[in-house]
Amino acid sequence: MRIISWNINSVRLRMDMLKKIVKRFKPDILCLQETKCPNDLFPHQDFYDMGFRYSYAHGIKGYNGVSIASTINSTKNNKKKFCNKDDGRHISVNLSYRNKIITVHNFYVPAGGDIPDPNINEKFKHKIDFLDEATNWFSKKSGKDKSLIALVGDINIAPDIMDVWSHKQLTNIISHTKIERIKMELFKRSFNFEDAIRNIHGYEKKIYSWWSYRAQDWKKSNRGRRLDHIWTSKKLNEYLVNATIVENARGWKRPSDHVPIVADFKIK
Repeated sequence: MRIISWNINSVRLRMDMLKKIVKRFKPDILCLQETKCPNDLFPHQDFYDMGFRYSYAHGIKGYNGVSIASTINSTKNNKKKFCNKDDGRHISVNLSYRNKIITVHNFYVPAGGDIPDPNINEKFKHKIDFLDEATNWFSKKSGKDKSLIALVGDINIAPDIMDVWSHKQLTNIISHTKIERIKMELFKRSFNFEDAIRNIHGYEKKIYSWWSYRAQDWKKSNRGRRLDHIWTSKKLNEYLVNATIVENARGWKRPSDHVPIVADFKIK
């Protein structure tokens, strides 16, 4: 079973790139963030044409938005509001696979603006509040040791010093501040989630999933951050066999500033 998560930065603008990814990697579950598409205009037919049996979207016009497409039988989908805002930041599905129920949560966490102070920056306050609410929600769920759950998406936080090009220069920059990294760790611990990428690759290697559009040569400067994540519950992690980041997608024509991340599971 293969899961791909990607902040695509407009699903309609980058449909050709998406088709390229799907053709190459053949995911069973495809989770997108920042689809920038209202629900009534979401291109479900394109996903069906790519071979997906189910397609769900939670979006609004112009920004945000998340979606999940699946080749696996879907029994239920849910769209949760956080911070009393229906702003297209979460969607989940229950999938029936080999006599097991697998739940996939797809998140697009607020970026947080430019100033890392919730007292003067409402966007940063929203980010912290969102993380607190999501943490509280998962902490109340049962089955931490037995459930098969994947939490994927653009969390907009690079948690480790090996997830940024310079810990020293970014420690006071939103996405790598101490408070964000603490909040993200609490979020991860709320359901005893495992980090799929780091479980496969360890913590000795720099790994990024995002490179700014501002860089003239993103590859040469390589000032990246790992903002995109695939987490697994303890039980699902037992089936994890591989995880990777499709770095070369950043070099495609008119790319997203994020690249797809992939996780493979061998579920018996």
